[in-house]
Amino acid sequence: MVASPDFPRMTPQDYLTWEEKQPIRYEYINGNVFAMTGGTIPHNQVAVNLAALLKSHLRGKGCKVLTSDAKVGISDKGPFHYPDVSVTCDERDRLARQFIRYPCLIVEVLSPSTEAVDRGEKFRHYRRIETLREYLLIDPDQMSVECYRLNERGNWELFHFYVNDSESNAGDCEVLIASVEFKFPLSLLYEDVEFAEKQGD
Repeated sequence: MVASPDFPRMTPQDYLTWEEKQPIRYEYINGNVFAMTGGTIPHNQVAVNLAALLKSHLRGKGCKVLTSDAKVGISDKGPFHYPDVSVTCDERDRLARQFIRYPCLIVEVLSPSTEAVDRGEKFRHYRRIETLREYLLIDPDQMSVECYRLNERGNWELFHFYVNDSESNAGDCEVLIASVEFKFPLSLLYEDVEFAEKQGD
């Protein structure tokens, strides 16, 4: 996400109308628009793998599995973000066209340029969504998934699913996404992903 200072401040409706005509995607926060940047191949791979796993699991259950071309609105007036993956099972999103408002799951794949925003500002925005139950942060460069899950007391708890470099069988670690009642081996999330060698290896 990169700030776009050349554009004037916009109302939410102006933004929604204007962005439909743009060749690239823009997020919207407090009247300002921010150009979306591309990710690495591993970044894209883990997002596609997760979307495919979720789609298969949720087939026939009345849920939408969406990728990074689909906006999430914190409210009808914004902010508007483009998470890497989102899931909504809410009837109020059934006919959504420009953006969804009631996701139960939001996923961001981390990158050096966006990690601080994903952990900070975006998570603060996402927590305002009444239907959100889980927020996943996926590291594309190592087998590591952080899951923030809303508990029955209204507090966000952190669950960490990961594989140490010394572990030989990545499939032994299972990821639980409770909001959609889905458990799967962590290895499937990283299927076909080639990790870069660490310096010094």
